Amino acid sequence: MSNINDDDLQPEEVPGYRVGEKKTIAEYQNLDANDESLNKWKASLGLNTGESLPVAPGDKRKFVVLSMTLNIRGADPIVIDLSNESAASLADKKIQFKIKEKSIYSLVIKFKVQHDIITGIKYLQAVKKTGITVDKMDEPCGSYAPNTVDTPFYEKVFHEVEAPSGLLARGSYSAVSKFIDDDKVTHLVLPWSFQITKN
Repeated sequence: MSNINDDDLQPEEVPGYRVGEKKTIAEYQNLDANDESLNKWKASLGLNTGESLPVAPGDKRKFVVLSMTLNIRGADPIVIDLSNESAASLADKKIQFKIKEKSIYSLVIKFKVQHDIITGIKYLQAVKKTGITVDKMDEPCGSYAPNTVDTPFYEKVFHEVEAPSGLLARGSYSAVSKFIDDDKVTHLVLPWSFQITKN
């Protein structure tokens, strides 16, 4: 169980920013059909671009993480397959990585969107060692339409970072990833952990 509280996972507020009125997919598709810039925006979301990806019966989730991958320079990627996990089982899943100190690595999240458009999705991450917050991330990921047969998933590739080194840096860390949208709807909270090792 993670010891990271929700205060560590609050998105940054942008002064003066107001969330627009929510619309259904059909309303977006029919909105100002002759507006060229709006049509480009709708195309960038993937609207009107193919047959909808089938959704499992009873699956009401709008945002589904399929995998987490740690790409480490000079090493095989570490892939955690989450495609068959329910939202409830993800909270109890023991996701663990090992990273050598001074390694250059990046995190890749593979996900799909279903049922409805998600606007302004953000990835929040908090990392603790021995109960002290040592790192936080607030990364905008964009807006997405439900996946299609031709585009069955999306990927978010984060910037490369270097693992810390030294005696104090090595050891176990707890982390929590959180996906939240413009409406402050939390789509997923995913606890995980990693170790920084000497070799």
